[in-house]
Amino acid sequence: MSGRKLAVQLLDRTEREKSYSNLLLDHELSRSGLNDPERRLCSMLYYGVIKRRITLDTVLEKYSKQPLKKLDMTVRNILRIGIFQLCYCDQIPPHAAVSESVKLTRTLRKASASGFVNAVLRQFFRDGCQIPYPKEPQAAMAVRYAVPEWLLKRLVSAYGEAQTEKFLEDALMPAPRYVRRNPTACTKTEFEQTLGDKVTPVGQVSDAYLLHAGIGDIRTMPQFQKGWFYVQDLASQICALALGAQPGETILDVCAAPGGKTCTIAAQMQNRGQVYACDLSQHRVGLIQKNTARLGLSCVIASQADARKPHPVCRKADRVLCDVPCSGIGVLRRKPEVKEKDPSTFLDLPPLQLEILEQSSQAVKLGGILIYSTCTLLPEENSEVVMQFLQKHPEFQPVPVLPTFGDVLNQSMVTLFPDVCGSDGFFIAKLQKC
Repeated sequence: MSGRKLAVQLLDRTEREKSYSNLLLDHELSRSGLNDPERRLCSMLYYGVIKRRITLDTVLEKYSKQPLKKLDMTVRNILRIGIFQLCYCDQIPPHAAVSESVKLTRTLRKASASGFVNAVLRQFFRDGCQIPYPKEPQAAMAVRYAVPEWLLKRLVSAYGEAQTEKFLEDALMPAPRYVRRNPTACTKTEFEQTLGDKVTPVGQVSDAYLLHAGIGDIRTMPQFQKGWFYVQDLASQICALALGAQPGETILDVCAAPGGKTCTIAAQMQNRGQVYACDLSQHRVGLIQKNTARLGLSCVIASQADARKPHPVCRKADRVLCDVPCSGIGVLRRKPEVKEKDPSTFLDLPPLQLEILEQSSQAVKLGGILIYSTCTLLPEENSEVVMQFLQKHPEFQPVPVLPTFGDVLNQSMVTLFPDVCGSDGFFIAKLQKC
């Protein structure tokens, strides 16, 4: 098995099963037996092709004599990997990119396509590896950043071309890994002295750290196994901190799996009080239980529950976190396959999100806090849902999300972008029941 071969197999599975790239890659690499260089090569090619599929297919449409839809799926993915290497992998010699792609046709039992793959890649290389951009500016932008035009138009309409371009450029880059220290398990000094140059503190967000590249599987680190830290994107950390949970309070966290925000809330409460964390999927409830157990956060009660219905135990909470299912457009750098979804599948989300928000609001005490959040950037799932809710519920008033941080977080509805604080794209609205 080689990194290239596994990358093609994973691309086939992603296309066939519509699976999440991060979960599929982690699972298959863990059982592949590949050495570290081959694992890194596989990850780079797999994510690279998914992130830039639209760009790569624009090249293929010009150089393939057969329509893309008629190409065998595996052959199509071999060609995508070859073009990706020629365009974006300076460390891989062009002759190796071509010859290794041709070899893949044999190892993957597609030998009859070896001449075709060789001809397409060699012709593209002879032409200087020039991507054939459309003449129309927005269509060219869609090809450059490998996004469907419908999504590009939505983002430009909501945020303007400059902000959209920054976001889409970031989405093509490797996603940073942030971790959060568990203050109930170790001190700041212990954590920083032990992990040393493996981490860098994140300025204003206390206990947040950027995990440096090249560490490998953090699950094998003794500090991880002892519950000293957990992986959580910066936006998710900020969202949980904005809830402002205090020791001894009662908190409801709906749609909580896999439990990153739940853990931050429980740690912020010094493990004193009660955090009811629920999720529709019993399997995902198990992820919350596993994470909180490793971190020693005993104040969390995780259970299966439908967020569209009253919580069976927690009827009046000091604070409620409502992090709803969404289209996931804000996390393209982690789940690039999201942009391949049919936009019609997102149409049912806003009504569902509003239903969950309205039901969750019933559990908030007088004077309590309600947070609505998503990891998308589409206004119809964010501000428009909140405004509909406020029209029906005048007893809730918008309040600043995290005023101690200043800047954009001093607003009651905040859209975070990677260029603002290094986080994923994220939306947070904070409301108080008066």
